[in-house]
Amino acid sequence: MAAAEEKEKPATRARLDAITVPVSSQLRSAGLLSVLAALLWYGQAALVADVFSALAAERPGLVPSWIAISAFLLLGAVRALTGWRAGQLGFEAAQGAMAAEREKLIARESLRSPLSGASASAEVASLAAEKIAALGPYITRYRPAMLRTRILPVVIVAIAFSISWVAGVILLVTGPLIPVFMILVGLAAREASERQMQEVGTLNTLLTERLRAMTDIRLLDASQRTVEGLAQGAEALRAKTMAVLRIAFLSSTVLELFSAIGVALMAVYVGFALLGEISFGAYGTPLTLFEGIFLLLLAPEFYQPIRDLAAAWHDKAAAQAVAGELAAAEAAPARTIAGTGGTSAQLAQPGRLITRGVRYRTPAGGELHFPDLGIAIGGKGPGEKIAIVGDSGAGKSTLLALLAGLARPSAGAVEIAGRPLDDDTADAWRAGIAWIGQTPHFLNASLRANLLQGVQEEDAADLDHALELAAAGGIVSRLPRGLLTRIGETGHGVSGGEARRLTIAAAIAAKPKLVLADEPTADLDEETAELVTAGLIEMAEGGAAVIVATHDMALAEKMDRRIVIGDVR
Repeated sequence: MAAAEEKEKPATRARLDAITVPVSSQLRSAGLLSVLAALLWYGQAALVADVFSALAAERPGLVPSWIAISAFLLLGAVRALTGWRAGQLGFEAAQGAMAAEREKLIARESLRSPLSGASASAEVASLAAEKIAALGPYITRYRPAMLRTRILPVVIVAIAFSISWVAGVILLVTGPLIPVFMILVGLAAREASERQMQEVGTLNTLLTERLRAMTDIRLLDASQRTVEGLAQGAEALRAKTMAVLRIAFLSSTVLELFSAIGVALMAVYVGFALLGEISFGAYGTPLTLFEGIFLLLLAPEFYQPIRDLAAAWHDKAAAQAVAGELAAAEAAPARTIAGTGGTSAQLAQPGRLITRGVRYRTPAGGELHFPDLGIAIGGKGPGEKIAIVGDSGAGKSTLLALLAGLARPSAGAVEIAGRPLDDDTADAWRAGIAWIGQTPHFLNASLRANLLQGVQEEDAADLDHALELAAAGGIVSRLPRGLLTRIGETGHGVSGGEARRLTIAAAIAAKPKLVLADEPTADLDEETAELVTAGLIEMAEGGAAVIVATHDMALAEKMDRRIVIGDVR
């Protein structure tokens, strides 16, 4: 376990560094501007020290008071403008880096095969929406704070030593105590943040699964048990979040203690030196009032970059946890679909769909063997109707996915018109396919927009005819706003059978060359199953080849031929 963690840490650090590489120039500019803004205060502090020392000694200052005040205000305005620009650059860099990470994550997940045993969608959504957002504070706060910590304390120590070696020693002794403590606390903070991030993903997954199973939960009268399970998950997240906060408050308290001690020691030395009680430390001359005030104004600024870094240290811990998840997700083996998943023009003449010696190794290690097929696609006249039958687990749904290019065979080949179904042809091939799954899914848009996905505007007039052929016209008329009704991603307001008939209507409107239907009549009553079957036959009569994977022998008997799939070997 320890060895695995040691291997993971370099990968996490490398992944975290890779996140900021595309925006490194912006971050460098933001950091340098923040350093410049801090350096401007040193000039302001010198002006303040000059004015007050002159007033106390009742003598003219190094520069006239009105010039000192004007210069102080001018430096303040420049400092504010510089700090604002530094913050703006940091924010833009953070937004760009997070957007790039989200794009890479979504692009990778969109190419993941549905047969690959992919991560829970809730975990992916949590990583993309919530966890990647934790990179923002790290980029905007931690990176500039680290640059300021490397430069500003060194400058102040050099200034302090030029005035008094005692003042320099005070800063040198108290300053390193803070980074040492930060390192010790940072180890615990990183582990606590990782546990919290994991719990966030777990709770999101649990909530999504329970929402999907809401109907079954009600039927089984398991509402109370579900609520208790969610409450336990929320309590676990609360406990891990409080653990992170405890570490944050502890580190802040100790940091403020060391900073206060350092400033107090500087004040004691300056006070006693000005009173004449301490006569050493100022290189042979007594410490002047100007030098004393200047040192007192610089002392808090010596600790400020370190305090900023400590405040952002937990941002780094959270970012490391996110980078670790991203690195693990990228390193995990994944099966991808053929093609890029994008849109493409349909193949002009697909010809025949042929499979030769196709096999597929399942994530569990079993191997599915499929018979060789030859199916005419895109010919004149009615399309061929084929039923794929077999026992559960024999691979009916897997074969449909292989024919659509949604999975890659471990052996053998799928060919279209003599060309292999691969990355070059898959997108164009899928553009001519209609998929009717066991659980229809819709976009969170109007029903009309869902039914006309991929349909050219000039063909939209055929939608009413498609609804009639799918026996779905009555479904639309019952909806509150007809085709303009939003039915949500799960088809709110329509039954499972009605959702499948709407899916068939969408397939008819798209005029596909091939229809792949996975258990289209499963769990439907006899009347609805007959309507769905009639819709599939209508598409075949219109010229589309229809391939259904089914246990329904009544549906299979209405197909032109049946292909029997064997068991898992």
